[in-house]
Amino acid sequence: MRPQEILVVENTRFEDYPSKYESNCDLELAKFWASLGDIYVNDAFASSHRKHASTYGIPQFIPGCVGFLVQDELEAMDKYILHPEKPFSVIMGGAKLEDKIKIIKKLLPVCDNLLLTGGIANSFLKALNLNVGFSLVTKNADLIKEIQELLLQYKEKIVLPFDAVVGSSYDKNYAAHKRIDEISNDDIILDLGNTTIKKYTNIISKSKTVFVNGTAGKYEDARFANGTKMLLKALADSPTKVIVGGGDSVSAVKNFNHQDDFEYLFTGGGASLEYIANNTLPALEILKKKEENYEVLDI
Repeated sequence: MRPQEILVVENTRFEDYPSKYESNCDLELAKFWASLGDIYVNDAFASSHRKHASTYGIPQFIPGCVGFLVQDELEAMDKYILHPEKPFSVIMGGAKLEDKIKIIKKLLPVCDNLLLTGGIANSFLKALNLNVGFSLVTKNADLIKEIQELLLQYKEKIVLPFDAVVGSSYDKNYAAHKRIDEISNDDIILDLGNTTIKKYTNIISKSKTVFVNGTAGKYEDARFANGTKMLLKALADSPTKVIVGGGDSVSAVKNFNHQDDFEYLFTGGGASLEYIANNTLPALEILKKKEENYEVLDI
């Protein structure tokens, strides 16, 4: 290559077919990629929680560092999530509780309010022996027991829906507003109800920092979009510092045209949550581990 030329290689995931060389961190592949350059710069925060050949393998062979995007996201994470201005509230949603329980346990001691939505809220409601019908919930009995313990320990912080907009397991055109204690066996909770939105909005108005991870419901369907729409509007209208993490959350923010209204939008969902839970990521750890073996480069 000539000076000032740039070589762009093919998407690294193509190396996962058929033998998963990328995601299994094949060191021969990593060594080949490392041979193409002199310095490795990881600017893919959203992939830094993965031990892949491109994120974890290459820096084992050449000097490496993080890029400006990764640096910016780490600084934002430390400032707004790990050391937030209080009162600090968290809006937590998502489909699978298994993916979020570790982060919930990490944030509960430091947040003032944990507002639950989506499948996460459904599992907490189930742990209180409330009927959630056909709604998405965890089936892990040990996890339900763990939730029950959290509800006892943090009953002043955890806020659950009072009402919901539901669909039906047997009628795709059905939609109705119900109190949580009115949910029937055939109902599917798909959005927050107006009473819950009002309660959550009131908490938002009293918060200095709000971290959003997850939507209020199935916002892609107009019948179940009101909760997400109204919470985002409340966040945008408040003077609160709002930080959004997670692919679905960021997509919803953009869908309702609030991308310029909030303090920070993280590019990585899984990476953001893992960093909050562990204060580090595998792709960052390997850079620190190898750092001592290389002299500092003055560029």
